[in-house]
Amino acid sequence: MKSYTEYIWFNTSKRREYINITDKVEEALRKSGIKEGMILVSAMHITAGVYVNDAESGLIQDIDEWLENLAPYKENYRHHRIGEDNGDAHLKSLLIHHEVIIPVTNGKLDFGPWQQVYYAEFDGQRRKRLIIKVMGE
Repeated sequence: MKSYTEYIWFNTSKRREYINITDKVEEALRKSGIKEGMILVSAMHITAGVYVNDAESGLIQDIDEWLENLAPYKENYRHHRIGEDNGDAHLKSLLIHHEVIIPVTNGKLDFGPWQQVYYAEFDGQRRKRLIIKVMGE
């Protein structure tokens, strides 16, 4: 089995941001030369996440509103007692999760017709990274 690793760095301009990274994952797959296997895409910071969903109009705004309703930004999280202000970001990350595994078949991401990969930032405006690990033959 072969493997290939690539790191992608982000420094978002907003606190919360959703970035389609499908092209970056496809590029890592191309560089790996792997035709059959899987790709792990994982945010390396606990206040960010990675998810797979459709690239449809309005969906990102719906996801953002849903997350904000479930884990709103507020000042009274216990986590803030240590000097942080990102308690909501930790909770949002739990809801989205920090990683996905994508099958690779015939050298392509084996997705449904509209599926895309997204990096979700919940405590941005600072440098963070993501790992793409391609494994297979």
